[in-house]
Amino acid sequence: MTLALVSKPDTPAPTLEEVTLPPLGPGDLRVRVTAASVDPVDTLFAGGPAWAIFGLTGTVGLGWSLTGVVIETGAEVTGFAVGDPVAAVHRDFTAPVRAHAEETVVPATAAALLPDGLHRVDAASLPLNASTAAQMVDRLGPADGRTLLVTGAAGAVGGYAVALAAHAGWTVTGLARESDRDFVLRAGARQLVTELPGPSFDAVLDGAVLHAASLVAVRDGGTFVGVTSASPATSERGIEIGIVNVEPHGARLVELLALAASGVLELRVAGRVPLAEAATAYDKVAGGGQRGRWLLVP
Repeated sequence: MTLALVSKPDTPAPTLEEVTLPPLGPGDLRVRVTAASVDPVDTLFAGGPAWAIFGLTGTVGLGWSLTGVVIETGAEVTGFAVGDPVAAVHRDFTAPVRAHAEETVVPATAAALLPDGLHRVDAASLPLNASTAAQMVDRLGPADGRTLLVTGAAGAVGGYAVALAAHAGWTVTGLARESDRDFVLRAGARQLVTELPGPSFDAVLDGAVLHAASLVAVRDGGTFVGVTSASPATSERGIEIGIVNVEPHGARLVELLALAASGVLELRVAGRVPLAEAATAYDKVAGGGQRGRWLLVP
């Protein structure tokens, strides 16, 4: 048994209760959670909308992004040992226990060793958000001197996207509030805009989930990349539309953690609360406007 945050049908708030961990599969890691981030997607599962979208029934665990320490390995696992500090993305939204728990079980393929020098609590803010940003940047293809507008450039996904795209050679502009200028430029953007411009960019990476509204900034024949949405953008003026649904990828996570350890990616934490006070973090995230992620610390 472990203490875990779960979502129940017809219950508008997450519930903390003792839950039985699933059995350890041959390719799995059992992890004692050090910290876990609360992301906007978590509020969708806790509040109910995700139940209809994904056809969920019964009680399910909450939380996607975590750091922790390996306490048991499956029989076929290589590259990890008991005592290793790790980060991981827990994508199985049907699992009874996920990241918001004292202990959890994750596939070894979704985990990565934490490098030396990276804060083991603060690093929990990275796995889901940086993985999403990286897969969005990868979906754009090579930079080849092209220009890119990142919407939501001061957000968790958008901020990582600015840094990763700039690191990959894109000429990046960030769409964010004027008060976020220092961060957006520090992340790697050449400039900041506070309103959507006309069709002046080769590509848009939509960290703000604006979808169709952001297409006005893309040149004819350009590229748009966004995340899954109930109202996704559709092609116009020859614009290529790419929709990313994040997939855990341990090897890519290794690279992202290394970039954080070297300072290319900036870890941003809005606050930390004990697992027992998760409602505070969920309320903050649901209210929007956060800079950095709220972390649950068991």
